[in-house]
Amino acid sequence: MNAPSAEALSIVLLIAVLACAVVRPFGLPEAVVAVPAAGLVVATGAISPEHAWEEAERLGPVVGFLAAVLVLAHFCDVEGLFRACGAWMARWARNRPGRLLTSVFVLASAITAVLSLDATIVLLTPVVFATAARTGVRPKPHSYACAHLSNTASLLLPVSNLTNLLAFSASGLSFTRFAALMTLPWLVAIGAEYLVFRRFFAADLAAPASAEAVDGDAPAADPPALPLFALVTVACTLAGFVVASALGIDPAWAALAGALVLAGRALVRRRATPVAVLRATAPGFLAFVLALGIVVRAVVDNGLADALGRVLPDGTGLAALLGIAALAAVLANLINNLPAVLVLLPLTATAGPGAVLAVLLGVNIGPNLTYAGSLATLLWRRIVHRYEHDVGIGEFTRLGLISVPAALIPAVVALWGSLIVLGN
Repeated sequence: MNAPSAEALSIVLLIAVLACAVVRPFGLPEAVVAVPAAGLVVATGAISPEHAWEEAERLGPVVGFLAAVLVLAHFCDVEGLFRACGAWMARWARNRPGRLLTSVFVLASAITAVLSLDATIVLLTPVVFATAARTGVRPKPHSYACAHLSNTASLLLPVSNLTNLLAFSASGLSFTRFAALMTLPWLVAIGAEYLVFRRFFAADLAAPASAEAVDGDAPAADPPALPLFALVTVACTLAGFVVASALGIDPAWAALAGALVLAGRALVRRRATPVAVLRATAPGFLAFVLALGIVVRAVVDNGLADALGRVLPDGTGLAALLGIAALAAVLANLINNLPAVLVLLPLTATAGPGAVLAVLLGVNIGPNLTYAGSLATLLWRRIVHRYEHDVGIGEFTRLGLISVPAALIPAVVALWGSLIVLGN
């Protein structure tokens, strides 16, 4: 296949894969189109089998890590962690919308950072809706916070987001150094989001709690016990990430150990089956990630890398980092953040970890601008519709137009400062 034909085919297939992931016709999983598309780019010669295998080898450990983290988050839910979180939010908020928003920000930021953004979207969002109904406050600001923080709050640790895992492997940083460099940008971005939310949803947060709360007249139930076993396992897993990275061992082994402990406990106590454990790994989504990586590699090999290389800023000064993050944010909203990071990492890795982390700021904060910016936002939208709450594209975009630059610019400045203080 000649170069123009290979480029055209690769782009068309990437658009088809992303469209299927967004629309999910007939409820089909994302992999239904992605896997055949990956096979087609190899079969037609748009990408060589060697390059396709190289990409699969590069993504394999990342996908394994993701599977372990998904299992860990799922069985934290089985242990009752998220029910306990909902009870804590309700008690602390005391029917005051502003306090509830603060508690959602705290919990969503912590859960996203430690258990990945999928846990915030899939497990915390329903808890937030239930808590809002129980306390009689308007759910919109709090549910929107879950969507935004699943992206913005995923900056802290390599395990917080699939994009982070990819950047972590490309950056050459240790687990602790990655976290140290991203701590200040993480805090700054979350703080900026919080200020924007307080202003944007001022009317909802000022409204008094409804007297028609779901259980407003019911006697207070005993709060669920804090699942200490799950919390200790998660803490030990995080410590395992640090130790493994220091010893030069792939942190995926620590994630696997934590997942096996919680899954094994559930199996022994007959609270799960082997099939349930397998489903918790989301095998369809893992296949989608691998196939998408191959399709994106075909697009990169056939001209996109050259085009982006001509507009990508050089260096790791403040202006260059701002330009890299802005380009990453725009690309994330055009082709989704996962393909964007797959495209940009090979182009920025040679410039050092500063450029790689700037890409990460762009692809993690930028998707809050549009529904299609990240798969997490698309999944959040489906969950919100399940609770019969309308999510207007106009309102979502207006909020994003304010929050994305308000969070991204100071976060990049914070990254630049961290690089100066801590060094590349």
